[in-house]
Amino acid sequence: MEDSRSRQARDLPLDAHLHTDLSPDSMVPLELYAAQAFERGIPEIAITDHLDFMPGAPAYEYADYGKREMIVRDAAERWAGKVTIRFGVELTYESRYEDQIREHLRSHAYDYVLGTVHAMSDGPYDRSRIAGFVAGKTLPEVVAPYFGEVAGAIHSRLFDTIGHLDMCKRWLVPWFKAPDFAAIPEVYEPLLVALVESGMALEVNASGLRHPTGETYPGAWVVRRFRELGGQRVTTGSDSHLPHCFAFGLEEACEIVAAAGFDRLALQRGVERGDLVLPERFRQ
Repeated sequence: MEDSRSRQARDLPLDAHLHTDLSPDSMVPLELYAAQAFERGIPEIAITDHLDFMPGAPAYEYADYGKREMIVRDAAERWAGKVTIRFGVELTYESRYEDQIREHLRSHAYDYVLGTVHAMSDGPYDRSRIAGFVAGKTLPEVVAPYFGEVAGAIHSRLFDTIGHLDMCKRWLVPWFKAPDFAAIPEVYEPLLVALVESGMALEVNASGLRHPTGETYPGAWVVRRFRELGGQRVTTGSDSHLPHCFAFGLEEACEIVAAAGFDRLALQRGVERGDLVLPERFRQ
């Protein structure tokens, strides 16, 4: 088996999706990510711990805002001059909680806000019901609830970036493979058009490269189409929850970004930064 460390990238501008022990599904101390970033020549990281709004969900009231901000800001001061640490958040978007999400973002300041959709315990993709939900359905029918929520997240315009746009691929591997998703571009098209119009960034999430999915969320063809439609902003993130997953697959993610015609990454919405230009090796 390939040593996972061999796919931990080096000398890239950014890893914009990291989970620490302030997320319920990670036990990684922030200091470890900062040390790896410094050692691997990645000058900037965004800490994007989970925040859920559905009562009972894993990240519902898991760590309060004040605690999260204090820990990340303190680390940012300690690492100043070595690694830039951004105080971010990964907000689980659900249309039924959009008002609460909007109010939270109105009253709480972040450096970076990532909007994503997950398999909630009362939804069709929960492990206890997904097999029954998939049975007898076409792939467009199966992904409709997930993509419907992604569309809601995009139309809300609440976020800097839409993360892992089609991560439902991960849960559907027993029934559908990545090429099956490439065969339904018409399902993606409205999402990409709306994303272009919103001005938000598209995340190329590398975690799929370490999952049975075997490709990024979304795949390279989606990133190309986003660019063709006029997309201007992309970013990359490892979505790490474990020490050895820091920067995992980001080299491949940046290759996808560059092949689609982008020459830089994005972080804060509407802020263009010259220090996030991709290294020369991606632009040859």
